[in-house]
Amino acid sequence: MADRSRRETLRRLTLALSAAAALGLAGPAAFGFDGGHHGGGMGGDGGPHLGGIPLGGSAGGGVIGGGRSGGGLGVSVPAPAPSPLTSSGRPDGDDHGGRGDDSGSLAPILNLRNGDDSEAHGGPGQHEDDGGGDHGGGGHGGARGGGDHGGQVVEDAVKATKQVVSGITQARQAVIRELLHDHPHAVEADAFGHPVVRGEVLAIGASPAALARARQAGFQVRSSDALPELGLQSVVLMAPRGIGAPEALRRIRALDPMGQYDLNHLYQEGGAVIGKRTVRRRGAAKPPAAPRLANLRVGLVDGGVAPNLAALSGARIVQRGFAGAPAPNAHATAVASLLAGRKPPFRGAAPGATLYVADVYGATPTGGSAEAIARALAWMAQVKAPVINISLVGPPNLLLAAAVKALVARGHLVVAAVGNDGPAAPPLYPASYPGVVAVTGVDARRHLLPEASRATHVDFAAPGSDMAAAGMDGGFVAVRGTSFAAPIAAGLLARLDPEPSPAAAQRALAALGREAVDVGAPGRDRLFGRGLVGADLRTPPTLVHARLALRGP
Repeated sequence: MADRSRRETLRRLTLALSAAAALGLAGPAAFGFDGGHHGGGMGGDGGPHLGGIPLGGSAGGGVIGGGRSGGGLGVSVPAPAPSPLTSSGRPDGDDHGGRGDDSGSLAPILNLRNGDDSEAHGGPGQHEDDGGGDHGGGGHGGARGGGDHGGQVVEDAVKATKQVVSGITQARQAVIRELLHDHPHAVEADAFGHPVVRGEVLAIGASPAALARARQAGFQVRSSDALPELGLQSVVLMAPRGIGAPEALRRIRALDPMGQYDLNHLYQEGGAVIGKRTVRRRGAAKPPAAPRLANLRVGLVDGGVAPNLAALSGARIVQRGFAGAPAPNAHATAVASLLAGRKPPFRGAAPGATLYVADVYGATPTGGSAEAIARALAWMAQVKAPVINISLVGPPNLLLAAAVKALVARGHLVVAAVGNDGPAAPPLYPASYPGVVAVTGVDARRHLLPEASRATHVDFAAPGSDMAAAGMDGGFVAVRGTSFAAPIAAGLLARLDPEPSPAAAQRALAALGREAVDVGAPGRDRLFGRGLVGADLRTPPTLVHARLALRGP
């Protein structure tokens, strides 16, 4: 029941985002605006962060496109307390606001450019996001304003964006709070509020002498896993009764300062299913057909995938549970269909491929643990899946980092979603580890999702909203989030990388990079990476007549 409640919270959040985008409240078309030479907009005083996103900068040069003399957006709103979703209490008005560049800002989301690019004397705007200069530009449909006449447009943009970002923050916090509240004997929080398995510490490659000292101090070995495929040894230590995981970690590190120890963090899904079962609308246009690719192998680390679905009937699915018996869920089923599904007009990136599904959630409240993910990745190495999709997000973890590093060194492509905590939240993992193919999401207009996080690097962008995927009941559902962009990139890479090897992995990345559409700054950039891939794989919910509705709490 608690798990269903958490999924419902995420579903409602994502539906709200989609509804806002559909109404023009959270999309770039509604908020095209440029400040002129002397700064249109509100010219605030260096406002604080909202949900980890800076809304203002020093000297009024806000983050949403200031002019040469510091226009843009500086808004005074109460700053939230530090949480797992903010930047750990980053001080207000710091240089992340600055001159209206794109660093951690809302500019790439709302497609608002710096005033330097606007017209100096208020000529008519030429594009949806063009505004005027000193005297206010023209506008098509009243969606734009320049100079001093754009105040209402900016106020509307700020209001809608605040609602979107606040909703994301509140929903993620609600998921964590519910998990901690409903399972206090199994889950607790670390010092930063991230959920971890209660009383457990992970030991990576601990020596027999170190483990002996741990036992003498009252620790017990819950499990010991040799992961020869990754060259790792993982031990789960249970703390003495009454000792929480953070204190246990402090004690074990004091016993063995040179050892590698970490908490057993719990990782969450990076997106949400937001629709009920859908039925295809008659007369809808069909996207081009794709060949079935039965000889391809793709790995999926997620939950379990629902069996006997028509959308996956052409794919061979091999499932294994790493947190008890496999338990199908909607998130993993949708991701699997985007990887290997096909049921016209819907198709995934590698239809008919063999899909190795590692269920790291099962039916336990401690599902999604770093220890389970590491064992799942060892299995991926064993079955020689050249490409592995991970649409899960969480904090950095030593065991997860070691497992990912070992896979990448062996020539596997690990593809991960950047997450949905917003553009100024701390980087999420495993997407931010070196060598991981980090994927962000775009909407139907090819603009970044407002909720998309910024990893330490981004390799590709792919469709992440305004799209359908397979549902648990055999129909289709609308989905949103970077979780659903990652499998599109992963499936396309699998078509280019039939066997795990470092050379083949690099060739596949280069080949997909050549196919990518440059939608950001010229060349590779930090927002879209090498560019947009798989745009033709988006199946709009309108093609299948999706019915989106908020349900009761």
